[in-house]
Amino acid sequence: MVFVSAQKVSTVVAGCKVQAPHKVAARPDKAVHNKLVSMTVGAVAAGLCIASPVMASNLQLGEEIFSNNCAACHTGGQNIVQVEKTLQKPALEQYLDGGLSEASIVTQATNGKGAMPAFGDSLSEEEIQAVASYVYNQATNDLW
Repeated sequence: MVFVSAQKVSTVVAGCKVQAPHKVAARPDKAVHNKLVSMTVGAVAAGLCIASPVMASNLQLGEEIFSNNCAACHTGGQNIVQVEKTLQKPALEQYLDGGLSEASIVTQATNGKGAMPAFGDSLSEEEIQAVASYVYNQATNDLW
């Protein structure tokens, strides 16, 4: 059996977007090959979605923290103080120091910047990480 190089495959299963590198056996029959790829991706996706309650609870906590601490200025991912600096993906890519990443969101939420207050003294690291995950998820999946 000959293996081709790893390929990235993307699929959505039960609301979970999965990108999984995998090795695919070279087959002369394309239909068999496609079936094997589908089964492999489906199995990987199902395994990842089963493990997602932790991620879901983190997003739920993040949404709660956001509602209680951020929504006054950022309702619906907007910004009532500086209207161009929303929590939409393009604005975060443009204005967020360090680029669009959970780590950059954590840094800004912890330390504040400009008109945005620092939350490092009022929220725990776990709460800041949860709200960063929530904001990142909302922005990258166009959910605002």
